[in-house]
Amino acid sequence: MRSILFAGLSGLAVLVAMDADARAGEVAPPQQLPLPAPIPSARDVRMPGTIALKVDGTDLARHIYTVHETLPVAPELSAHGGDFIVRYPMWVPGDHAPTGSITQFGGLSVHAGAQAVTWVRDTVDISAFHIPLPAGATSVTLDFQILTPVSPDVGRVVMTPDMLNVQWNAVALYPAGYFTRGITVSPTLVLPHGWQYGTALRPRAGTAPGDSVTFQDTSFDRLVDSPVFAGRYFRRFDLTPPHGAPVSLDVVADRPEELAATDAQVQAHRNLVVQANAVFGSHHYEHYDFLLALTEELGRIGLEHHQSSENSGPRGYFTKWDKTFPFRDLLPHEFTHSWNGKFRRPEDLWAADFNTPHRGSLLWIYEGQTQYWGYVLAARSGLMTPPQVLDAIAMVAATYDGRAGRLWRPLVDTTNDPVIARRTPLSWRSWQRSEDYYSEGQLLWLEVDTLLRDLSHGQHSLDEVAKRFFGVDDGSVVTHTYRREDMIAALNAVQPYDWAKFLHDRVDVVTRHAPLEGLARGGYRLTFATEPTPYLSAREALLKMHDYSFSLGFVLNQKGRLVNVEWNSPAWQAGLTMDEEIVAVNDYAFDADTLSDAITAASANGAAPIRLLVRAGDRYKTVSIPYHGGLRYPRLERIANTPDMLADILKPREVTP
Repeated sequence: MRSILFAGLSGLAVLVAMDADARAGEVAPPQQLPLPAPIPSARDVRMPGTIALKVDGTDLARHIYTVHETLPVAPELSAHGGDFIVRYPMWVPGDHAPTGSITQFGGLSVHAGAQAVTWVRDTVDISAFHIPLPAGATSVTLDFQILTPVSPDVGRVVMTPDMLNVQWNAVALYPAGYFTRGITVSPTLVLPHGWQYGTALRPRAGTAPGDSVTFQDTSFDRLVDSPVFAGRYFRRFDLTPPHGAPVSLDVVADRPEELAATDAQVQAHRNLVVQANAVFGSHHYEHYDFLLALTEELGRIGLEHHQSSENSGPRGYFTKWDKTFPFRDLLPHEFTHSWNGKFRRPEDLWAADFNTPHRGSLLWIYEGQTQYWGYVLAARSGLMTPPQVLDAIAMVAATYDGRAGRLWRPLVDTTNDPVIARRTPLSWRSWQRSEDYYSEGQLLWLEVDTLLRDLSHGQHSLDEVAKRFFGVDDGSVVTHTYRREDMIAALNAVQPYDWAKFLHDRVDVVTRHAPLEGLARGGYRLTFATEPTPYLSAREALLKMHDYSFSLGFVLNQKGRLVNVEWNSPAWQAGLTMDEEIVAVNDYAFDADTLSDAITAASANGAAPIRLLVRAGDRYKTVSIPYHGGLRYPRLERIANTPDMLADILKPREVTP
């Protein structure tokens, strides 16, 4: 009986389903709605009139910038009214990704004259706002706030009780339809009482000293390229070289005592300007301001601009000079960008406005060669000693030669990482590879430099290529774009060689090892020792971490939390992952000395594996790691009876006054 009933019900179900299918066939399937009209493309025309932009940075307690902005309306739009579109900058040069902080944007109100106007956000491009203007409106007034992060948990902190960082792209809207170089802005900044500031902008002539400063009119693209550091504790050091364009070091600090630089320390920064000009044989700024924040409160930054740079250093940058040197390649790096990246820029990284996507296929030149010059100029200027730089290069060489991700991903593909990862934490950085074009690029250009010297029997070097490539049009601030072929031509003009194949083999092809031939040609080999170099020890202290990357294969903070695990390392093989916490080592409570002693003891013949008690969230596990290789820290060792080419590379250049 059950089987007959089931069969009958099944047959009925089939008939019902067939009927439903027939009825469904009468209804058209859904179709995609067409997208709205795109935002008008930028045109290389000048916007009529001048934007008046006023930014109030006095609300330190709530970390809020208050913005009042008046934009002129083009006569043809004013005559009939219509859609006035303003945009929030999203693609910021130097970030190589759409990092615009629109999540911090709030409180927008719009007026055309005295009339309030209702704005509408674009449904596709969320950084664009449509403003329906009535006929006869000659200007639009915008009021809004930028609700900056109140803690590092929210984002990069740009306002503290003692300093602030104004990035104009974060506090301004601009009209769509124009190249940003054709938009003129009159910017005003209101600071807390008595604060001083540093910026590449200059105050308008006749402006009285005070807490509100109006800067000279400038183009919107140059405004975005001219951020401000301001603070309660501020000091400016003149770095201008003899007969050179003005250069200054503008320093803000959490505490006034951090500003106590010695004459020798300031002279090292002056040397940087002289040595950079010697390399490039030119300058491409009317004046240049190093903006430097010595802070544990303002968010970390290193960002290039054409006539300035945003830099942060640790407390003790001056007062603990012998301990802070691992961070002192930052200013040489960002200064180099005035030539490489700002004056000369890869053509696919140049854009007409701040909402057009960038393409970073040549970041291994833009950032990689800049990283190389950052270390070289740090040594030539005295910001770092040559032994400190050699120790830093050893760390770079060991890291990138052992990077597991090289087995599947070529260097050129890492130039997409600013867009892919947005510099967010990665679970397996060594396998994913991240932005390797920086430091592997540095090794690449070291190889180029030593090969140029070798092929020419010491007659030519990368200095000459840099002067030929970046030193054109001395004094010009107009960006010159370039392609890979242009760099290859510059190399061949100095020393003929198959540079196209050389670069292709190292950039475009998956390779098992990092380009370390520059070390060998330069007279050194990468080795490992059981004691860290002074550079590694100082770096660990500054970063408050312990680095066992080349032994067990992980980095951990002072509390034992794993902040990185190397792919396929002993720790990886044992199943350890990022964010787990080492609680005990061989049954003793964790500290770095106990762990180091255990690694050393395990290197003895017949030693037992290293035992770790690990906490993963609310769970505990015991991990046994059969590693017996001892502590390993990278360093460079001289190859006997070879020229010390690296010593010559790092030696200061003689400069005729």
